[in-house]
Amino acid sequence: MLIGEVARRSGVSPRMLRHYESLGLVRPTGRTTAGYRAYTEEDIRRIFHVESLRSLGLSLRDVGRALDDPGFTPSGLVADLARRTRERIARETELLTRLRRIDAAEPADWQDVLQVVALLRNLRSGDAGMRQRAALSSVDAAQVPVEALVEAVLSEADPHVAGALRWALAQTGERGPELLAAGLESAAPEVRGRAVRCLAEIPGDRATALLRDALGDADTAVRRTAALELGARGVADAVPELLGMVVEEANDVDAADALSTLAGDAAVADRVVTALAGRLADGALDSSARRRLTQALAEIPGRAASETLTSLTGDPDRTVALTATYILELRSSG
Repeated sequence: MLIGEVARRSGVSPRMLRHYESLGLVRPTGRTTAGYRAYTEEDIRRIFHVESLRSLGLSLRDVGRALDDPGFTPSGLVADLARRTRERIARETELLTRLRRIDAAEPADWQDVLQVVALLRNLRSGDAGMRQRAALSSVDAAQVPVEALVEAVLSEADPHVAGALRWALAQTGERGPELLAAGLESAAPEVRGRAVRCLAEIPGDRATALLRDALGDADTAVRRTAALELGARGVADAVPELLGMVVEEANDVDAADALSTLAGDAAVADRVVTALAGRLADGALDSSARRRLTQALAEIPGRAASETLTSLTGDPDRTVALTATYILELRSSG
């Protein structure tokens, strides 16, 4: 079979077939009477073997060794090819992500492209100051894609840089919460915590709904951060977690303030008082926890809170009784 027909059957160009021959990979078995290369079926089968191995990423040198060296085993080489392929895919994926983000910024000219590229690079800088400046300038200097800000803030450990990123993200509008929702699904509690802190600075129903979901998080810090913000937003679902914070003396002053904010709604105030009274009746609580719960009643308006405090003035725990008496005196004088 002549080289032209072999090229048609195999899909390998005549030029490449000649290159294979020069390397000794595939030599035509014979020649015609006119001196042309003549390939046998076995030669063609070897061509297909060469192409199959090349499709795995083997170099032509390794292809030759694989076909001709009986001692050449595939295990190590295939593992190395797999590693290099993963690395190449990671590089290409990173490039694709960068291109998509530049495209999302809708640059008007190449100067805009360069500006976005610089900001994206600076957001990943090893220098915290540079990352912070990039975050602060991202709103005015160029339209940095929201995805880039979310990725940066979810991985940022420096509190100053994280604060700047949260501020920048809060300026981006409605897309932030939807992208941060993925952060709440992370297996790493620190990432979920960063997502909740971001959501706490973003107004709107979607951010509030995601914060409410975070009340069920397995990590205590995540739940508490969500509860404090939900309390400020008037979401009564946060009451149990806020009470737990008061009991455990975990940011209890802020938790009590959040309960007071919630109780500003008359419809919620009774629920807060009932929950406080229920925890105060828990015989397993120590004196200091019951005292903090009593103090939390100080800023709760309404008759129900006053009646609960009055009942506590006769509490067997003298510290609780004195605290309730003092709060009632303050309320009456105010």
